[in-house]
This record gives sequence, structure tokens and C-alpha cells, in this order.
Amino acid sequence: MNDWTPFLSDLLEQSPLILTGLWKTLQLASIISLTGFLMGLVVFYMTLSPNKIIRPFIKSYISFFIGMPLIILLFLMYYGLPQWGIKLPPLTVAIIGFTLNIGAYNAAYLTSAFNGLNHDEFDAAEAQGFSHWQIFSLITLPQVIRLSIPALTNQVINNLKDSSIAFLIQYTEFFARIQELASTNFQFFKAYFVAALVYLFLVSIIVLIARKVEKRILIPGILR
Repeated sequence: MNDWTPFLSDLLEQSPLILTGLWKTLQLASIISLTGFLMGLVVFYMTLSPNKIIRPFIKSYISFFIGMPLIILLFLMYYGLPQWGIKLPPLTVAIIGFTLNIGAYNAAYLTSAFNGLNHDEFDAAEAQGFSHWQIFSLITLPQVIRLSIPALTNQVINNLKDSSIAFLIQYTEFFARIQELASTNFQFFKAYFVAALVYLFLVSIIVLIARKVEKRILIPGILR
């Protein structure tokens, strides 16, 4: 314990900054989870479009942003765009970059769930005179979201963990503050170990919440 005393003293001294960084991490993770989910819904809806021009474009969007490393996308926006006269603050860059990336993944999850549904009910609804939007909002979307909860939960967890790379574009979130702590006392293992415990705690909370939500809206007859 004596070996930890100086480190814990430094940790306590810098705790206001670290807690502020943690709040900014939670803020970013919450925003991008919401915007990424909404983006995913929009992209998924467009993948079902009867328009033969839109569907290939949307599929290309999904493939491009799933294949594009997120860090490269953030660097292009934060360090590359200023060369074209466009300079955005770190938080804005993070939100846009993460949203484009997460939206592609969420759309892929929703599409996979949709492909597993019985499509006869969609044909029946169409025969009853339901519009394309009514079929999507009343029949397709509720089932797809229910089936996608595990995948969407994993994505939220990834959003939280991936938010740590935002410090590379000067966004001073939790991991950035941990980096500063480690650089002051050179206790890198201890600093990163504390960071790992914090992330593990936050992920555990997300998993517990997701399990409760999944149990409440589980489709009858489908076992998990």
C-alpha cells in the first residue's frame, strides 16, 4: 500500500480535473449514442426504400464508414479540414465523426435483425392498404429494435470505450486527464489500471440497464 500512497495523493489532488474529464466522457458517449442511434434509424429506413438509386448509395455509406478507421475520420476532420479553411472545435468533430461511424454500424445491426423477420406480415400489411411509412413505424421498427438490443448495447459500450480516442483531437475527456496524471508522476501502470477499473464499472452499469430493458420488451416466444 505504501507504493500506492504517493500515487493516490496525486490522484486526489487532480481529482477535480479527472472528474470533469469523466463528465465530459459521459457527455460525449451519451450524445454519440443518441445521435448514432438516430442516424442508424434514418439509414436503416433508407435501406428499405423502393428507390433503386437510394439503396446502393446507402449500402455504400454503410460499407464506407464501417471500413473507415474512426481515428482516421477524426484526424481528417480535425487536422485536415483546417487546410481547407474549415476549423471545428474538438467536441463538434467528435460528435460528427462518431455519429457517421456509429450510424453505419447501427444500421447494419438493424438490417440484420430485419432480415431475420417473417416478411409475410409486411406483405399482408401492404395488402391491407398500409403505407410504406406505416409498415415501417408500426410493424418493422418495433420488432427490429427489440431483436437488436444486444447488438445496440454492445455498440453503446463501444461508444463509451472508443470515446477515449477523442483526446487525440484535443478533447480533454477522462482518459486525457488520466494521461496527464500519469505524465506527472510516471506511474503509468497505476494510472491506466485506475482508468480500466472506471471503464469496467461504467460498462457494468450499461450491461445491467440493458438486461433490464431487454427483459421488459422481449418479444414473447423468442428466447435469449
